[in-house]
Amino acid sequence: MFYRTDTNDHGLAHDPFKAIVSPRPIGWISTLSADGIANLAPYSFFTAIGDSPKLVMVSSSGLKDMARTAIETGEFVCNLATRALARQVVRTSAQAPSHVDEFEMTGLTKADCRIVKAPRVAESPAALECVVTQSFHPKTQAGHSNNLVIIGEVVGIHLDEAILKDGRIDMALAAPLARLGYLDYSVSDEVFAIPRPRTPDGSDI
Repeated sequence: MFYRTDTNDHGLAHDPFKAIVSPRPIGWISTLSADGIANLAPYSFFTAIGDSPKLVMVSSSGLKDMARTAIETGEFVCNLATRALARQVVRTSAQAPSHVDEFEMTGLTKADCRIVKAPRVAESPAALECVVTQSFHPKTQAGHSNNLVIIGEVVGIHLDEAILKDGRIDMALAAPLARLGYLDYSVSDEVFAIPRPRTPDGSDI
């Protein structure tokens, strides 16, 4: 089958786009408003976009609490969403009023960060402290998207040594949660390594 996205006439019960672009890492983003209200919500339009410097990108459908607060305060935290925390991750996706603290709503514990003021999820085995460097609405053929993209530079990393093995994060121990389409999620329960090809001088391609 083929369908045009301007008409979206796929004839299916649900749009397959997000199921095709999967699995997607989940940015479990925490912020702290100027008046001291913590916010925590998952975003599956999230990814790392560079490692020198370390940069992440999160996209919000409209100016939601996270996006507004991140832009106003200039910071946010990305907490690692895991299989053990899956139910709390999904629960924090609820469209709660701005005055609701999702940490308190879900029984999660706030932990202080070292550089930014926003709290991190104490139960999460890893967290990225981020400073906002850019925010924009991506261009489309018709103008600009309603989506708001926020770029964050990672200025500090928290890592629970319990998920480390032989100097590396053990994915079986961390069990990072990924977003699939519809109501589906997955975890990295099967990990395999493939050697990278090398150039004639022996360096990696």
